[in-house]
Formats: sequence, structure tokens, C-alpha cells
Amino acid sequence: MVGYTDFAMTARNFPKRLGLIAGNGKFPILILDAARAHGAEVVVAAIKEETLPEIEQHGATSIHWMSLGELSKLVETFHREGITEAIMAGQVKHKQIFSAIRPDWKLAKLLMSLGTRNTDSLIGGVAKVLADEGITLLDSTSLLEPLLAQEGVLSRRPPTDQEQTNITYGRAVAQHLSRFDIGQTVVIAEAACVAVEAMEGTDATILRAGELLSSPSLGDKPSTMGRELTVVKVAKPNQDMRFDVPVIGLRTIETMKQANATCLALDAGKCLLLDGLAIVEAANAAGICMVAEKPATQHHAQHVELPKI
Repeated sequence: MVGYTDFAMTARNFPKRLGLIAGNGKFPILILDAARAHGAEVVVAAIKEETLPEIEQHGATSIHWMSLGELSKLVETFHREGITEAIMAGQVKHKQIFSAIRPDWKLAKLLMSLGTRNTDSLIGGVAKVLADEGITLLDSTSLLEPLLAQEGVLSRRPPTDQEQTNITYGRAVAQHLSRFDIGQTVVIAEAACVAVEAMEGTDATILRAGELLSSPSLGDKPSTMGRELTVVKVAKPNQDMRFDVPVIGLRTIETMKQANATCLALDAGKCLLLDGLAIVEAANAAGICMVAEKPATQHHAQHVELPKI
């Protein structure tokens, strides 16, 4: 795992007082620890429906709990705390849009103005509201550059020929889907798309793929189609690194083991390894290949040809 002193050395012109909008998972806690190691005072806006309670034990200057629907409270809190720069870290589940959460007037106005309610438009709309209020969102990986996947084979073993075929096909499919902000993960077996990520998230997509190929209806007899899965996770063609950055953690590897997935392909420089080298060690222990490739350019992503199979 990269140390926080290494995080601090990667920060450039980082503010001394920072707002943190904390979603779910470890990502916000990593940001909080790294920012504090860099000497920043951190004011946390914790989302009641998403943020891990343990964020309370990580030394924030102050923590303000609020509902996902309270955009006005978020703005007012940052104004009161003198916050002009903030980081948004941690996922907010897309399905929360359809939950019983009641938006305040500011969020309701934003929702009514959106043509589509996908992740890009929603979080992009929130970012614009914050900017209009004098609060600038920073790159969410600005303190965590050492945790971005580096190009090349990360695991002990490289992909097999079949896994490489799956990666090539999966990246083509995922790049097309990511343009429409449907999801950033696809699961492939024998150059066939088994599952596509939507609102359920990466782990649920992997498990669904595993269930499909272990279905009793397929029987136990030998199949003409291999049942080992390749997971491909990509960034969007114009990935905004201020939010919705692709992330994986130890839980991803555990989920892959459960689903009989043997290979994980990522976009180099665009995907965060939340548990650092521990993820690679877990993949090696499970016999899982991990590989990161340079993401396609916007032009290539828009015109890529799907392989003929």
C-alpha cells in the first residue's frame, strides 16, 4: 500500500482548507487521510444514505451529515465553513434517484432541468451548481496518483490467449457503452458479452454473470463455451476525473473469485486501486490476471470496430 507521505508528495498547489463530499466506500476516507497528511483542514459533507460511519474516526476538522437530497444544505454548509474548493469522492448509487429521498428546492430545480438522469448529467449538474456558488470541484485523484493503475500486466501471470481475446472484445463493447453513461464494466466469456453494468454497480454485474454461467439450466455436462469470465472496466471517452472515477478494491477480487472470473482488465491511469498493492497480491493468490491498457482516444472510442467472431 502506498504511504500517505507518498500521497502528499504528489499534491500540487493543494488548498489548505478543503471540502470533501463523501459518498460510499473507502475512497472518501483515503482522500481525507491523504489531505490531512498534506496539512489540509478538511470539512466533510457526509451523505447519510451512503457514507461509512467510520469516517468520524479520521480527524476531519468538522463533519456535517446530510441527506442525499439536501443540495441547499451542502452549499450553505460550505459557505459557512469558508470552503471554496472541494473534492467529490465515493460513489452515490445511481438507483438512489428512484428511492424515497426527497430533493430540496435546489436539487428539485436541477433535476427538472436535466434532459437525462444518468451519472454524468446528475453529478455534472451538481458540479455546475457548486461552481455557480463559488465552490470549485478538484480532480478526485489529485492526492491519490500512486493508486492509479499503471500500464502493463499488474499480476504475476499475463492473460491467456482466450483472455486477451475477451479483453479486446470487452474493451470495444465497454467503450461504446460508456459513451452513453450506461455503465463502465462488461463481463465476457469466449468473446461473448455475458453481462453489462447498469444501475446495480460493478460487483453485482460480476455476480450476475457468474450466476448466468453456473445456472442449473446449463447443466454439468461439458459445454462448447468456456465458463471462465473476463471482467473489463473502462473510463468514459471524456472521463471527468473530478467525479465518477472507476475504482476497484479487494472486494472486487473476492467477487470475481465467487463468480469464477479469471481476468480483470482496466484503463491505465484512469482506474483507482483503492487497496493498492494488496489488490494485486489478492489477485495473484487467486490466480487472477490483472492488466491495464492505455484508454482509447475519444476519436478511436467513437469509431472502434467490434471484432468479428
